[in-house]
Amino acid sequence: MAPGTLTLIVGGTSEARDAATRRVAEEREATNEFEDRGVAAWPFRRHPAVHVPPDADLICAHDFHEAFPAGQTGATRLVLTQSTYQVQRWLDWLGGRRGRVHLVADADREGMLRNAPEAFAGRGPWAQVALLEVSPDRSERAERSGGGAVRDDVLIAAFRTTNADERLALCRRAVDADSRNLVARLALGSAYMEVQDLDAAQESVEMAIEMDRGWEASFFEYGKLWMRRDDLERASAAFGEAGRLMPSFSAAFSNLGATLGELGRTTEALDAFRQALAYDPNGHTVLNNIGVVSRELGRLADSETALRKVVAIAPEFVFGHYNLGHTLFLQGRYQAALAAYAEGQRRDTEKNPRQGVRLAVVRLAAGDPEGALRDLQQHTRSLPREQKREILVEAQEILWALLTDRPALDGWRRVADVVKAELSALG
Repeated sequence: MAPGTLTLIVGGTSEARDAATRRVAEEREATNEFEDRGVAAWPFRRHPAVHVPPDADLICAHDFHEAFPAGQTGATRLVLTQSTYQVQRWLDWLGGRRGRVHLVADADREGMLRNAPEAFAGRGPWAQVALLEVSPDRSERAERSGGGAVRDDVLIAAFRTTNADERLALCRRAVDADSRNLVARLALGSAYMEVQDLDAAQESVEMAIEMDRGWEASFFEYGKLWMRRDDLERASAAFGEAGRLMPSFSAAFSNLGATLGELGRTTEALDAFRQALAYDPNGHTVLNNIGVVSRELGRLADSETALRKVVAIAPEFVFGHYNLGHTLFLQGRYQAALAAYAEGQRRDTEKNPRQGVRLAVVRLAAGDPEGALRDLQQHTRSLPREQKREILVEAQEILWALLTDRPALDGWRRVADVVKAELSALG
């Protein structure tokens, strides 16, 4: 295993995990070990593992699940608590140290599933982590909880709670105690965003940026703020700066690509998504975006390649199937497109009506006008008036484009007449 890597030991009892840690130390012939039972504080330090001695060649971190407090929702979660960012940051730091150094961490399995499920999916930097699962021993006592071994400071408490108002109060308390604490300022900005006080959030995040313009985390939160303010130009600039400061920061490049795509800067967006993919090769949402942007650029073969990876990695992600179907449809491969759209609808618990109507058009293109009429009526029957009109107008446009290439398509007139009649009835 290369220098600067990480071994994660999960499951079993604390004693079993300790024994596994000893085995890793022996295998690596470690001579200078450093033990840290305070990983809950790691996210709230400007520099990773600041207390580690410079000559340490093995770092033993206990209760690693505590390093990713998950009190916020995924939509608002402070980047400092997100596992893919933090693990990448720590691996970059380990790789930059002189000599051979390794991080071995033990964690409660349920805690990791709750706080950092990406570890088990091999997302981003977790793909570089050696995962060792210890068999449970039910005769032992329950897992170690961390308890008094972990420094119970204000920020740790803030991001463990699921109460947004309590989090905000605790973050204010942390800033009141130390107004020049960079991490506390950034955490306060995230807490304000969570309660939709965007003016206060902006003030706090901008103060963090002015305190240290070299920290990618502040610019990432700044990008999230401008997305909430619907200013995609400023959001893209912030995510771009976060990526410049940390080229391995996959989420920064993924968000940069999304904002550039919305701004119509598709070539730049594709470059950003490719950089994100380099550090998150199993990221199905990144691959999905590459597939969509490649299609917009007319690179249909590249689009298909990316989207086939999406449905292989994450078959439950229905828009992977729908987007693959769209790409295949544009290639004129109607039977393959039909199979992809049908699989999306089969897996789609909400039965997305827009995709259902697109499925109807694909059925027509594949030679099944009766099935096309059935799908068309099924997916538009109960829609609100304006939504129904919007979806049928799109269907009509696709039909006319299809007929431009295939004027002799069997059964097209019956489908086109139904769409026309439905639109006339809507006024």
